[in-house]
Amino acid sequence: MTIRVIIVDDQAMVRAGFAALLDAQDDIDVVGDAADGAQALELSGRTHPDVVLMDVRMPGMDGLEAARRLLDPAAPGAHRPRVLMLTTFDVDDYVYEALRAGASGFLLKDAPPADLIAAVRVVAAGEALLAPSVTRRLIEDFARTGPVRRRDPKLRLNGLTPRETEVLELIARGLSNQEIATGLVLAEQTVKTHIGRILAKLDLRDRAQAVILAYESGLVTPGQ
Repeated sequence: MTIRVIIVDDQAMVRAGFAALLDAQDDIDVVGDAADGAQALELSGRTHPDVVLMDVRMPGMDGLEAARRLLDPAAPGAHRPRVLMLTTFDVDDYVYEALRAGASGFLLKDAPPADLIAAVRVVAAGEALLAPSVTRRLIEDFARTGPVRRRDPKLRLNGLTPRETEVLELIARGLSNQEIATGLVLAEQTVKTHIGRILAKLDLRDRAQAVILAYESGLVTPGQ
């Protein structure tokens, strides 16, 4: 199955470079590009991509607002692609807010080409891009400095079993399924089953939203 991708960045050279790299892959098809968030919304509505590579900072409508609108669950019948935010080290709460809006993760714009290709495939498969060590550090920074808005999430966590709560904590610490399985002495498939139940019980879209809820609930605290 071919992964349909659109690239959103205000720099034409960045868009062209990413498009050339991704289009060279047999399983990825770049179906369009946009220079700002408003163009991205229009393009997504026409092309129905599987993944949107979205720069955070752009003139006009930025990537954060575009991600909110693309992923708005209140929009009936809207096509909601997976959104992978592109960022740099100097971005702080923007990415945190994007994850809260439902983005599936983020990637540094200067990441190696192989990482970009792998990220598109990971996100298209329904996973969240939260495992790399740099992401763990950034997530903690966002959780520490981001404008957290608590909605009594502890009540939501009460529906989890002790094992599911334990798995959620490890997800929030950035561990992969394999690392969780090793740490808890479980089969990796069992870990996947636990994660599926956690997402269903908490009405979460993916691991990214699970991480945000774990921090907001106090289950995990930055620097712990």
